[in-house]
Amino acid sequence: MKKSLWALAALPLFCHGAQAASFDCGRAKQPTEIAICGDRQLNDLDVEMATTYRLLRGLFAMGNRGAMQDEQLTWLAERNACGSDNACIERQYQKRLGQLKQRYDRIEKPL
Repeated sequence: MKKSLWALAALPLFCHGAQAASFDCGRAKQPTEIAICGDRQLNDLDVEMATTYRLLRGLFAMGNRGAMQDEQLTWLAERNACGSDNACIERQYQKRLGQLKQRYDRIEKPL
């Protein structure tokens, strides 16, 4: 199951064009969003994180979903604090993906 979740999370990377960020690049105003839209690797990390977040959020009851949303908002503020520093943005995505994978690993799964 673990591998299939991450395979599903990566699916949008192959189904959309080069500009497939989880937000509308045409409306990007923040330096961080502009940097993501201008860099394929950051764009792909954004899509992977957003898809993984949505998939995981659907697996939890309301209380856990609220906690996940709070974590996501905190993380977005940290990511946006990077401004246009691509290396900082990438580190933030790697950090958040690691957090989401840990959350998934803690889910009890049927044998």
